[in-house]
Amino acid sequence: MAIEDLRRGGAAGREPAGIAVLPPRRERLAIVSTRNRLCGIAAYTAALERQLADIFDLAVFDLDQYLLCSRRARVRELGDRHIKEICREIAKFDAVSLQLEFGTLGYSTRDIYRRFCWIVGAARRLSVTFHSFKRPPAFPGAELTKAVLSGRWQAALDIHSNFVHDTRLSLGIGKRLRRAQRRKPVSVIVHNRHDRADAVHLHGLQRVYDHPLAFLSPAEAEAINNAATRDRFPILDRLSPDAVLIGVFGFLNNYKGFESVIRALHHLPKSYHLLIFGGTHPAEILLNRPLHPYIAELLQAGNVDATLFDQILANSNRTGVSFSLDIQRQLGELLAVHPRDLSDRLHFMGALDDVDFLLGMAICDVAVLPYLEVGQSSSGPISLAVELGRRVIASRTHTFLQFAAYHPNAVEFFDIGNHLELAERIASRPQYAERAAPKYNVETNKAIYLAANSLPNPAPRPRRMDVVTPRERVAASGD
Repeated sequence: MAIEDLRRGGAAGREPAGIAVLPPRRERLAIVSTRNRLCGIAAYTAALERQLADIFDLAVFDLDQYLLCSRRARVRELGDRHIKEICREIAKFDAVSLQLEFGTLGYSTRDIYRRFCWIVGAARRLSVTFHSFKRPPAFPGAELTKAVLSGRWQAALDIHSNFVHDTRLSLGIGKRLRRAQRRKPVSVIVHNRHDRADAVHLHGLQRVYDHPLAFLSPAEAEAINNAATRDRFPILDRLSPDAVLIGVFGFLNNYKGFESVIRALHHLPKSYHLLIFGGTHPAEILLNRPLHPYIAELLQAGNVDATLFDQILANSNRTGVSFSLDIQRQLGELLAVHPRDLSDRLHFMGALDDVDFLLGMAICDVAVLPYLEVGQSSSGPISLAVELGRRVIASRTHTFLQFAAYHPNAVEFFDIGNHLELAERIASRPQYAERAAPKYNVETNKAIYLAANSLPNPAPRPRRMDVVTPRERVAASGD
């Protein structure tokens, strides 16, 4: 059955010959999202445009991150005006799809909540895709009391502020959508089943859909895999053809856990190389800071430019143990390059555009997602790696476990931070030799967005089964 037939509720019948029939008007869908290329939501929005282009007449309204995320009062006013302008436009559309990451609507909780309410009020029909789904926090009574009694007033204010923030963006957002669904069609899309259960049972939302992130069709994935070669990346020119490439992906940040992969590299043969696709987030490029702390941590984990003398000196300073040297016999050896220096096996590929990012992922023999548990709802890199057919090894976080429920036999797991387990898993044969095509893909994602942004089917009229009319009695008797 064609998609247009599904939208009309069934297969189209044949019209009499000679009668011109106008095609049904495609409904207009407004997608409200950031277009910032540094944000993963922008990449997902671009994928949605490709997926929904044959169903809706689409328009994307860009959330200007400079105006919306500023802390300056004057710019915040311009941010409010920017949202109001968007609201005036989206009110003309049949449906609105809000791609919600709270930080894209503002810096402060009040700004985020106020602007969210404006968008909800402006839409005739609304679907909200939660890229992060906050759960209601428990009141931190003991922690707050301890801070007050010890005179740590700023800490007490921070604790209370965080509680208010999380409450407003969980219970407050849920209450606003619950009120809106009484007056108009409201749908919610989340990226895992746990979030779906919370949306239904904690917040009382009625139309809730769950689906993992989906970016690439099989044809797009095949085209990327066919075009991917190491020659596209000059940094890899000196690597031998038999080098095994391990890839990690995303902006360099502590929660990514890349240092676990570097430590695992110490336990792998020298033919294994680590490619780090990503760089420092622009928001963390600070004035006069010579080196980002996390990059320094990664270099230290790889013993880059280190010597045995540096390590012994650091250990002695930490433990207070002194040592003596035979200057003539030992100092030369201690000042030589550290025997565990991974400089020639550690490759920073930089922050790439979307195409090179995908091509870089496609050349990797294994994609590793070593993230720490930070309460995320989804991850773009793991979705892309599965769609590209890469071997995927991920840390056992709630996010990745929820993702694997949609893609069985696609993700291998290791305990967070256990670099020895990770090394053994990388070196071993793949746990899943044969993998079927993903059952949750761009087509099922398209169906979700079609359902979420269409008018709900009217509820069937209840019928009293205990009452039999005279006509039904005659029909049943056969007279």
